[in-house]
Amino acid sequence: MIFVVVMLTLDLFVFHKKDHVVGVKEAAIWTAIWVSMAMGFAVLILFFGDWMIPPADATVDLGAYRREMMSEFLAGYFLEESLSIDNIFVMIMIFVSFGIKKEYYHRVLFWGIFGAIVLRFIFIFALGALVTKFSWLLAVFGVILIYSGVKMFRPQSEEHIDTAKHPVVRFASKHFPVTQESHGHDFFHAGKMTPLFLVLLVIEFSDIIFAVDSIPAVFSVTQNPVIVYTSNIFAIMGLRSLFFLLSDIADRFWLLHYGLGALLCFIGLKMIGGEFFGWHVPTLASLAVILGILVLSILLSMLIKKKQ
Repeated sequence: MIFVVVMLTLDLFVFHKKDHVVGVKEAAIWTAIWVSMAMGFAVLILFFGDWMIPPADATVDLGAYRREMMSEFLAGYFLEESLSIDNIFVMIMIFVSFGIKKEYYHRVLFWGIFGAIVLRFIFIFALGALVTKFSWLLAVFGVILIYSGVKMFRPQSEEHIDTAKHPVVRFASKHFPVTQESHGHDFFHAGKMTPLFLVLLVIEFSDIIFAVDSIPAVFSVTQNPVIVYTSNIFAIMGLRSLFFLLSDIADRFWLLHYGLGALLCFIGLKMIGGEFFGWHVPTLASLAVILGILVLSILLSMLIKKKQ
């Protein structure tokens, strides 16, 4: 947690002190940095996993235990990173619908990520406690994931948010004073919320909706709350740079949405099968499926034009 606070502080007050449009080059560099940090943490688990996450069985082979923990972290990280891509498409739609200037994107995303870290901490450890006591909940979430996955196979159309009718905007406008005009990068002005703060609330609300899919999906890979949380945190921390990297080229990966639908269906079936039929899919096999679907969706999107 200290690491997260330090990195967020450096990000906002050192590397991004001034509002500016984040270019593709800068986004690529930061994406590489965050991915490298996640891989570094995986290596740390490989060598010190039994110290950070003590095994339940004292007689277990520590080497094998560390490798399994590392595999679970990587599978959870890439699964969360993959599902976050769909969240990026929604964020783009939110910014465009509200007419937010690109130089303010980073500030909104920074505080949005900060809120997501806190909310997911509560969600993950609460869900972990429930799953430990009621294992059948995994099957329930499996059904939810399959439903979400099937919905992604429906034909996609250009969407636009009616900002005035969004439930978050209507609730905030009804219960709190809100300014009609933006005031730079300020979230509040003269004791009132600005439209930029409303956008932040909408993004936080959207992340909660996505967490209902993504967090149970990671629990299909591992039920260790520490692994679930750390894999989520590393994926979320790199979400901003990934957003700026993909925002201008998101339309090119038009098949990725369907790939994520297939991924959710796979995870849902895995959770239901594991609970009712005793199916066991090795962690490395799950990791291979996650990466395979992600890479295949990207490659096919580049090879096949959308009209075809």
